[in-house]
Amino acid sequence: MHYLVTGGAGFIGSHIVDRLMENDQVNNQVTIYDNFSSGRREFISHHEGKEGFKVIEADTLDLPSLIKAMDGIDFVIHLASNPDVRHGTLNTDYDLQQGTIATYNVLDAMRQAGVRKIAFSSSQTVYGEQDGFAVPEDYGPMLPISLYGASKLACEGLISAYASSFDMQIWIFRFANIIGERATHGVIIDFIAKLKKDPKSMEILGDGTQSKSYLLVGECADAILFGIKGSDDMANVFNLASSDWVDVTRIAEIVVEELGLKDTEFTYTGGKIGWKGDVPRMRLSVDKIAGLGWSSSHNSEAAVRHAVRSNIEESES
Repeated sequence: MHYLVTGGAGFIGSHIVDRLMENDQVNNQVTIYDNFSSGRREFISHHEGKEGFKVIEADTLDLPSLIKAMDGIDFVIHLASNPDVRHGTLNTDYDLQQGTIATYNVLDAMRQAGVRKIAFSSSQTVYGEQDGFAVPEDYGPMLPISLYGASKLACEGLISAYASSFDMQIWIFRFANIIGERATHGVIIDFIAKLKKDPKSMEILGDGTQSKSYLLVGECADAILFGIKGSDDMANVFNLASSDWVDVTRIAEIVVEELGLKDTEFTYTGGKIGWKGDVPRMRLSVDKIAGLGWSSSHNSEAAVRHAVRSNIEESES
């Protein structure tokens, strides 16, 4: 199987590439397509020189390059996008360009090259605000409150339409908060940086009660490949999350504990959200992928603690 992984040098993408390139996957070929705006060469450098491994440095907004890259591809895993939900409020067309239009280009390059299988990294943000229950995949109406979430939902619509129009098979994975090794942004990274700068006090956005599910990046990568292998409908949609959640104040406490700090004072900016577009409480039902036999090995708090340890170690290396 020859995979094209867009964003394959990124946080999640590089972990998927690791699994596709494992020694027992002798028949796999993997081509990474990445512009390295947020991806890092050190995340994939251990695969350089391996048989069947290739890197194309190009942008998903470059349709001719994408069409050329599709030659000989069997399966596209499309992860390239804006990696930070908050960025859309600073640059309002960023998610449109890097999410929606980029996904259109991937799909049309597939159409022109005759590639018929795609897995897409969507997000819990497509659901918008909800009342604290575990949201299943068929929940609606979906009314995202961030430009990031709106772009992800638009991408899902394009993928569904292309699948119907051009006989493609699709897998859509809606992620909870993904954390762990090689993370470059997010609440844990922010807290570590803040506390290294000032170990005595730390500002927390919102009121600290915002709570969500957290899933380790390795488990996310495993779940994607498990879901692809275990489902064979023309359209397959899965939530990926742990089965519980943890709040922001508890994450801050874990970071303090793992840094070995004492008497750190927390202050809060106030309000129920951390920033415009933030969903204060998000729950995802994982019953559908659990029905295939997958479950996370860590609950949210254990995942956070593991990620904090990894990210501290990486920040000191």
